[in-house]
Amino acid sequence: MRNVQFYAGPRALAHLREHGLRPQDVRVIPAAAGGPKGLVLNPLDRYIFGRWLPQSQQVVHLVGASIGAWRMACACLPDPDAALAQLAEDYVTQRYPHRPGKLPEAQVVTQMFGARIGQRLGSRAAEVLSAPRYRLHVFTSRGRALLHRPGRMRAAVGYLGAYLTNAASRRALGGFLERVVFSDPRDELPFPLADFRSRRAVLDKDNLAPAILASCTIPFALQAVQDVPGGPPGTYWDGGITDYHLHLDYSAMNDGLVLYPHFQSRIVPGWLDKAWHKRHRPSRHLDNLVVLAPHPAFVERLPNAKLPDRQDFRDLRDDAVGRERIWRVALAESTRLAEDFARVVERGGPIDAQPLP
Repeated sequence: MRNVQFYAGPRALAHLREHGLRPQDVRVIPAAAGGPKGLVLNPLDRYIFGRWLPQSQQVVHLVGASIGAWRMACACLPDPDAALAQLAEDYVTQRYPHRPGKLPEAQVVTQMFGARIGQRLGSRAAEVLSAPRYRLHVFTSRGRALLHRPGRMRAAVGYLGAYLTNAASRRALGGFLERVVFSDPRDELPFPLADFRSRRAVLDKDNLAPAILASCTIPFALQAVQDVPGGPPGTYWDGGITDYHLHLDYSAMNDGLVLYPHFQSRIVPGWLDKAWHKRHRPSRHLDNLVVLAPHPAFVERLPNAKLPDRQDFRDLRDDAVGRERIWRVALAESTRLAEDFARVVERGGPIDAQPLP
């Protein structure tokens, strides 16, 4: 198998080697920020939510930041396969008017992207929040200090301060940003959020779309979202800033596994932690985590030998047709990830996974 790899924390590793992976084992599914990189997970998402998980009946918590929140909200709809396929099409074909050689203005992107989120999810919020088995939790980053109020200069200085503070300590980043999680009111998260400054809010039909828009609001590329209904007042940014790959205390769960379809094998806590490689190492919090990640050989076969990423928007800003073409190729190739996963779980039996790197 040279397309998808299984990685696991110690407790999950023992489970996989004894029992394999069954749909009834899964209690939580995280979904990372990462923009276009999430496209390669689309066929895997469609198989997991469209065919595999429906073979079980337990409640599953869906935890998402940025594009991950969009993915998990789609998974809550009555036909997750169709909703996730539409997400991929929307993401590949998104275009924003701009001057030649320039990036689109944040106001334009915010208006157009927000309208799409409202159309696809806001108008169907009642369906998302009445999913019989799934409980959605949308992670956002709320500004504090200089980042508490909007303004391009305030944001620039504030994020410089956040970067320098985070370099000293991830916990110290809480002076500039706090995690606000908008959660399905039917069930709380099955693990604590004591690792970082956090607040909780109730997810409802009035704030589903604003919360997901806020979770996707990349600083400077989009305008910050002000005062998400039902949440603490203030300025909201991309959930990936505080929780890039959602390195959370999953090990505190009473039972079950956390299944993490991810575009890489390592879990980076926050976006500002990308440069601090020591923070990418697995911790005891990930003992019951199973990561599904593309094999390096799979990535090498993609266009330009890499996953789709935000740099494609910059490099091909005046060639939307070319960008769409390479993203469609990557999306088509990614069916191999779903096929490999399906072969493993459908045959049953032990899985020889690797320890988390």
